[in-house]
Amino acid sequence: MLPETRRADAAPLTIGFDIGGTNTRAGVVTAAGEIIDSRSIETPHDADELTASITRLVAEVRRDHDIAAVGAAIAGFLDPACEKVRFAPHLPWRNDAPVKAMLEDAIGLPVRLEHDANSAAWGEYKFGAAKNAETWVFFAVGTGIGATLMHRGEIYRGAFGTAPEFGHLTVVPGGRVCSCGKHGCLERYASGTALVDTAVEVASAGGYKACGLYRKVVDKRANGHDVMAAARSGDALGRAAVDTFADWLGQGLSIVADVLDPELIVLGGGVSDDADLFIDRARGAMTRDIVGAGYRPLPTLIRTELGPEAGMIGVADLARKLV
Repeated sequence: MLPETRRADAAPLTIGFDIGGTNTRAGVVTAAGEIIDSRSIETPHDADELTASITRLVAEVRRDHDIAAVGAAIAGFLDPACEKVRFAPHLPWRNDAPVKAMLEDAIGLPVRLEHDANSAAWGEYKFGAAKNAETWVFFAVGTGIGATLMHRGEIYRGAFGTAPEFGHLTVVPGGRVCSCGKHGCLERYASGTALVDTAVEVASAGGYKACGLYRKVVDKRANGHDVMAAARSGDALGRAAVDTFADWLGQGLSIVADVLDPELIVLGGGVSDDADLFIDRARGAMTRDIVGAGYRPLPTLIRTELGPEAGMIGVADLARKLV
């Protein structure tokens, strides 16, 4: 099949990659933020193999579509110019790897790199829940916590490109060990991974042995999806764990609101799929814990509209700016 012919007045098609530690997803995205084709592959754990896999996937897609640029959403630290990957914990790029240049040389198209949370935030800003918002925060709750601050249409990166790391705010001094090396990070209390630890703690307090989730939790066979599913089914242990998770999330969001005073907070990430189970309680905790409670406007707290496609859509739109 020959590539689609682009009209002279038509906005170009771009590819958005969401490069995760397990799978790499790619979507062909229109200027209206619509995914018209998508592919998925397992993510190689060798840098050269990863570059080659992305290159092959782009070549495959270009047989069916006229592609003008490529965007790559990466879970890791980028330099402020979004050209190099300083560190990506689940990917093979380290030490200012010149990923943008490597991919452009291999693919033969302009490439835009962006942090995965920033990519999703941009997607929500252009096409989803944050349209027309001026000062707002994207708060991605999944295996860990990712976040983005946007102000007047710009992504705030900080002096060195790593802001904001809300997931590593210390909320419990000397608390649970975090993968970052610190103790008591918000991520260890208000993420999908932390939900299991919370269920273990709740179960150990007693009174839940008759619950269906109990044995799975104490035998360390439960994951975050199991806890959420149990809560949805009315399991008392699952419900107690999710309520505790919601309280921690609300406390974390109150800190975000105290520091940044945003008009809007959009919840994204995989855990947001079950937001109906915890968002009201989290909102209540945020309202209770915020400085000046009862005497100030509160940020609106809502869930993502674009869901897991937000990162692909957002980084594809950012790549379109290179054309």
